[in-house]
Amino acid sequence: MKTKWTMVTPGVLAAGISVLLAGSAFAHCDTTGGPVIPEARAALEKGDVTPILKWVRKDDEAEIKAAFEKAVAVRAKGPEAKELADQYFLETLVRVHRAGEGAPYTGIKDEPVEPIVAMADKALADGSADDMIKRINGHMAAAVKEKFAKVVEAKKNKDKSVEAGREFVEAYVTYMHYVEGIHAAIVSAGGHQHAEAAGSSPEHKD
Repeated sequence: MKTKWTMVTPGVLAAGISVLLAGSAFAHCDTTGGPVIPEARAALEKGDVTPILKWVRKDDEAEIKAAFEKAVAVRAKGPEAKELADQYFLETLVRVHRAGEGAPYTGIKDEPVEPIVAMADKALADGSADDMIKRINGHMAAAVKEKFAKVVEAKKNKDKSVEAGREFVEAYVTYMHYVEGIHAAIVSAGGHQHAEAAGSSPEHKD
């Protein structure tokens, strides 16, 4: 199998990592620390559903508007009613939102979001991705160097015994899959054109 490698800039490389972390992002919006629930609570307080309609598909707007109207009407009846109404609406919103992503609804979770997701949100709040890119590139570089070093070390003894050879193969496969995964993420994230503009590097043959 041949894989075409391309030269990439650190910024493009960091952008591609978002695809590898998509699984973490799926769980982001059903936590109290995610962006959906705080906006929903603010909308309930203001009595305006409009700001949160962006979190659902157009076909689901009617369901969310109806749930919102019910919640607003019930929450005016007292503190206990307000708590129940808010919970009903939040669960409805998150369920519908996740269905739109093709993800299952497993309840609202009161737990911290993944560090990388928190970092991405902070970058948006700060209006700059520079610090996030620097941190991601640093972690990624360290991981590549660690896996590379293991392959180099294992290669020294790969022909001394079958067991040593297997240790080399395991290290080699881990290293190669990691690097290829990064490259695949970059290309699927739209970085392919930028990468090719910087020139091509030798092909890897597997």
